[in-house]
Amino acid sequence: MHVLELEGVGVRVVGKTLLDEIDWQVAYGDHWVILGPNGAGKTTLLSLAAAVRHPTTGSVNVLGHRLGRVDLRELRRHIGLVAASQRLIDEELLEEEGATAHTVVLTGHTGTSAPIWEKYGDAERDRALRLLADLGCKDLAERPFRVCSQGERARVRVARALMADPAVLLLDEPFAGLDLPAREDLITAVEALAETRPVLTTVTVTHHLEEVPATTTHALLMRDARVLAAGPVDDVLTPANLSDCFGLPLHVDRLDGRWYARSVRP
Repeated sequence: MHVLELEGVGVRVVGKTLLDEIDWQVAYGDHWVILGPNGAGKTTLLSLAAAVRHPTTGSVNVLGHRLGRVDLRELRRHIGLVAASQRLIDEELLEEEGATAHTVVLTGHTGTSAPIWEKYGDAERDRALRLLADLGCKDLAERPFRVCSQGERARVRVARALMADPAVLLLDEPFAGLDLPAREDLITAVEALAETRPVLTTVTVTHHLEEVPATTTHALLMRDARVLAAGPVDDVLTPANLSDCFGLPLHVDRLDGRWYARSVRP
């Protein structure tokens, strides 16, 4: 059984095609990256994987359950999602209440935008602390969330997404708005998760090759609502494929497991 299975999937909204004839399979323990230019369909594809929308055509199976034949609310309990474009917690409310980073992570246990204190016992509180430590931000536990930097908040959000022990972690542009040190801290944390949680499946959406973690096992390239290439990362992230994907001749380099791209100068 796969974590994700998409066959002949299309998504159309008000006459516009967002996804067209998508076939994709993700196995347990895989670490995928989805790359492509703006408007390629990356976030729409991730919304299907996150069980937050249905396809217009084709079939989508998430964790062995076909969308349209399963309670999506129950299915989403087993999916961790961090989305730059979607507010999953009421951060303004948490800031007003002076909530700590530890409190924000605790809300992941109940999947709520604000804490439900009677639902959190010693086991949940300890787990939240361990997750903060795993993400390299143990010292933030008692820090008010409102004074955390953007990079610190990003890692706290990932810890929150892991609180319910999901089978798959979906990261939609998690590095957006981060400066270089914060980006590298988050990439390091994501790479560490792959090492310490061998059964956890991850899918990361990004625009930038430099943001692809070194632990990535598979890649999917999108352009114009379709899949351009998909498979093992070394086979997909080639200069030819990436040049076709972004419509620009590119040099592609790899150093210490990380990828870098630059345009070909005439």
